[in-house]
Amino acid sequence: MAVDRLLPTQEAEDLIALTRDIADKELATRVEEHERAESYPEGLFATLGQAGLLGLAYPEEYGGGEQPYEVYLQVVEELAARWAAVAVATSVHTLACFPVFTFGTEEQKQKWLPRMLAGELVGGYSLSEPQAGSDAAALTCKAERTDGGFRITGTKAWITHGGIADFYALFARTGEGPRGISCFLAPGQAEGLSFGRPEEKMGLHAVPTTTANWDGALLGAERLIGAEGQGLPIAFAALDSGRLGIAACATGLAQAALDTAVDYANERTTFGKRIVDHQGLGFLLADMAAAVDSARATYLDAARRRDLGRPYGRQASVAKLVCTDAAMKVTTDAVQVLGGYGYTRDFPVERYMREAKIMQIFEGTNQIQRLVISRQFAR
Repeated sequence: MAVDRLLPTQEAEDLIALTRDIADKELATRVEEHERAESYPEGLFATLGQAGLLGLAYPEEYGGGEQPYEVYLQVVEELAARWAAVAVATSVHTLACFPVFTFGTEEQKQKWLPRMLAGELVGGYSLSEPQAGSDAAALTCKAERTDGGFRITGTKAWITHGGIADFYALFARTGEGPRGISCFLAPGQAEGLSFGRPEEKMGLHAVPTTTANWDGALLGAERLIGAEGQGLPIAFAALDSGRLGIAACATGLAQAALDTAVDYANERTTFGKRIVDHQGLGFLLADMAAAVDSARATYLDAARRRDLGRPYGRQASVAKLVCTDAAMKVTTDAVQVLGGYGYTRDFPVERYMREAKIMQIFEGTNQIQRLVISRQFAR
């Protein structure tokens, strides 16, 4: 069932229609094959890039779509309703472009952004390490000064599109303490860079998540983004936007679970009537619908604040928390609606449930979101 969206312009309406068409033809028809085989959908991100869907949130002067964030997020939601892994990778690509656009020099923007935003180069985000997930300031990967730039040594972890991305927003230590971390635009391939085997994940099977091992790889000085030591502020600013992308992914996933449950409830009969007509089941569907609508309203509120140039960090954390918790509950309830069939691979709701779980974890666990929100109350 198509979501009845409140969009700001006719251009946005047309963009959503285009997204739905591509998502139905290119994503919905391939998702089961690739998720079950745990195989990467070669060529799909090029298709999304050619359609202009990988640079929507950035200005036209650099090749972007110059769309409000509230529109970009609803595009991500539509993708997620068909294929969560692809939507997550799209969100991560947008996140990986953020440091160059927001903190890069004009020369860096002109050099790299057009190909990034066109989807000719697909990005990954490389902040976490095996011992430094929620505690980003504890990262140990080093960037040591050389005559021509930096030598990178260390291990990064949990990289979406790891080993496949063409570039990475890489965060490495150039000094001591929280102010000793810097941001780099790292190439996807370099001498001294290797990747671990893809993680064996519960869900999101079609897009790899890997570790990256930097063994003295050299980066030119022009790949430093922002000032040396500015890495953590860059990372955290990017994550405010990225959390909204994950909130939109979670909402799209929840919407897909709700739609599947509603369709099943209208077709399945017990005790002489459709199960949707049993009050207990109908009320469960009502709660699921309320959770999805509330999640969407929450991320759109944060996005509209961002579009207006107002502070939105707290609202981004609220959206990430609310939307991903809603996705976990709605997908679990969808399995319940389908009963025994929901627990089989004959229907997609078991996959939705597995995919929802990671959304409560990455880009800041929901416990970290509660910490961020609670800190707003300290005086």
